[in-house]
Amino acid sequence: MAAKAIDLGFVNDDCDSRLLDSHYFPSKVGGKPAWLSLKPLPPTERLLCSKCGSNLAFLMQVYSPREKPEEDAFHRTLFLFVCRNSGCCSANDGENFVVLRSQLPRINQFFSPDPPPDDPSEWNDFQQSASKYQALCAVCGCQGTKRCGQCHSVSYCGKDHQTRHWKAGHKKVCGKSVPQGTVDIVVSGVTFPEFDLEMEEEDYTPDKSVKDEEQALQEYEQCVSAMSTHQAADTQFSDQELEGMATQESEDDKQFKKFKKRVALYQDQVLRYCKGGEPLWVSIKHQAKEADIPDCSCGAPRQFEFQVMPQLLNYLGVDDKDGNSLDWGTLCVYTCRDSCAIGNNYVTEFLWKQDFTAD
Repeated sequence: MAAKAIDLGFVNDDCDSRLLDSHYFPSKVGGKPAWLSLKPLPPTERLLCSKCGSNLAFLMQVYSPREKPEEDAFHRTLFLFVCRNSGCCSANDGENFVVLRSQLPRINQFFSPDPPPDDPSEWNDFQQSASKYQALCAVCGCQGTKRCGQCHSVSYCGKDHQTRHWKAGHKKVCGKSVPQGTVDIVVSGVTFPEFDLEMEEEDYTPDKSVKDEEQALQEYEQCVSAMSTHQAADTQFSDQELEGMATQESEDDKQFKKFKKRVALYQDQVLRYCKGGEPLWVSIKHQAKEADIPDCSCGAPRQFEFQVMPQLLNYLGVDDKDGNSLDWGTLCVYTCRDSCAIGNNYVTEFLWKQDFTAD
């Protein structure tokens, strides 16, 4: 059986931000969600960290439509959220993440069945936003169920974002005649930097020469050594482990070397997409088994769809003042095999987190 094609995702920081709005059905990293189903949005309580109760931050979204126009998943997007509190980031533990699936048929109440124009200046007849259907939080772009008690013109998902927005500058314009929409108030530490996510098929031949693989690996390791410790996975081992690796290559070392060789061919990849395929594991430890993946709420089994690579961390600016940070080896997303019908709602899918070490 031929191997499944793998699409790779790369961060693009040179993109017209208007092309990242909902009616362009984008794949993107950071910023605010470009919601697919515009109403109803997930309630605030579904986007709180299960560990500390804080608001989750939007990490990325991946547009993955089905091929047949008659299907109710003609448009289909997966949304990832994460708690930015580094204390909630534990090894091989994905409890501080949430994955949501949204899908719509081609004929739906929100978007034209025709594709939007390539030129954003011609989009007036296509432009759609969840803000047309309900209030959105001015800070994170999620459902805004609370309003500023003084001006009643700005909405928030909860008290935390309202307080932070007030301190960041809303108090200076609240109640004044300045149109709120013209005031761009940035609240630090809430949203991640926004990027377009470009996809291209991986060109990989298993029988590549050893010379090509070793050269790619050498170049990759040189790149790793110059980057942050998120990618410098070798430094996460203790001196004793390093000494052991120098004398005898373990099965886990072989798996990590396999991971590095494959990634080295496309050093900047931040995502690997292969619906129904297998993840590229960073370790032989803590790999997801079939029994580890819960079935969808509809009863159908879930299957692997894509994984988020550690390279993405270099674009997020997640280190705090004490040097603590979010971290992962890879994040593997499993979704309903049947993409079951969900109407205009958002359903939760499953994420498996694997780190470079088992400790």
